Amino acid sequence: MLIPVKVKQIVLDQTLSPVVLLSDREETQILPIWVGPFEAQAIALALQGILTPRPLTHDLLRSLCENLGVEVSKVLVQDIRDGTYYAELYLRQGDKEIVVDARPSDAIALALRTNAPLYITEKVAAYTLNIEDLVSADQVEELQQMLQDNKPEDDKKHLH
Repeated sequence: MLIPVKVKQIVLDQTLSPVVLLSDREETQILPIWVGPFEAQAIALALQGILTPRPLTHDLLRSLCENLGVEVSKVLVQDIRDGTYYAELYLRQGDKEIVVDARPSDAIALALRTNAPLYITEKVAAYTLNIEDLVSADQVEELQQMLQDNKPEDDKKHLH
């Protein structure tokens, strides 16, 4: 069974490493996935609807899909092995489905740009945390402020 999730936010952990928080629809469970700073920026830009003057890698992938008549039908974070998450892109071209291995961060960034639904498997869901156990509301605000304060100046501007 596939479990629908959404990107709740990006936060920084205690070592200032970016973490993408995926939540279930009820926002009671959270799946933290650590990502690199560039991937976090790509996801954050998509979440905020910020357009860059030149296409980033995930914008290029979206454009390639559009121009080749390929739809990103869904993204699935489908496995975890040795602390590493694995994702798959489900692409549809006409009646043909293509499944492509991807890093979760890239798959999430592309899903946000193509409005593709995001899912996790039951195996991956076993690694979710109860949101109430994760952080208090004050800590969430503090983490969000830290994330905002640690952005380079160029990222704070809307680039349309």
